[in-house]
Amino acid sequence: MADRFAEFSMPDTDLTRKAYDLVFATGTAALAHHSVRTYLFGRALGEARGLHPGADYDDEALFLASVLHDLGLTERGNGGRRFEVDGADLAARFVSGNGLDEERTRVVWEAIALHTSTGIAHLMRPEIALTHAGTGTDMAGLRAGSLPKGLAERVHAAFPRLEQDCGLTSLIVNQIAENPAKAPMGSLPAEVARQYGIGPAGPTWADLVAAAWPGMR
Repeated sequence: MADRFAEFSMPDTDLTRKAYDLVFATGTAALAHHSVRTYLFGRALGEARGLHPGADYDDEALFLASVLHDLGLTERGNGGRRFEVDGADLAARFVSGNGLDEERTRVVWEAIALHTSTGIAHLMRPEIALTHAGTGTDMAGLRAGSLPKGLAERVHAAFPRLEQDCGLTSLIVNQIAENPAKAPMGSLPAEVARQYGIGPAGPTWADLVAAAWPGMR
């Protein structure tokens, strides 16, 4: 098989190689392909904004965050919190255990924990904003028009979708069905739960406000 790192000029370090191998060994092929496409699209969107790897952001950290961002949807990464945070926790343990310093580990954690946080992530430092942008482009085609001509075709030829939604929907739904606490109010998992009619109905905003501070009217 062709060396994908050389083919796409991905940051080639011992840690990026280990992260790449981990995501392919831990999750489904569709999930792993989505994770790599997230990096390639995020990097390209950054360049469209005038952000260049190595000069304007930590390219290794962006790669690690992008490739590891859905570890929370794997059996190994499935804990008791929303999948974004579970994945961030596992990724942080992995990268720090392989020598990444505390500051850069924190960047990876934040990028993964915030990657579904529309309205917030794009305002953060480039590694976080571009992880968020890359996921949006790959999952929903957001900002796809900003990609260089022919890039999407090259990327999909090397890392095909395999499943329309990269298999994410069933993974999220199954986790919530087993543990409704993984879909806290206001989160992407909660919206998926609402749309697919799974888990117990949570309190509405009006219910929460009405129940607050009894006797303090």
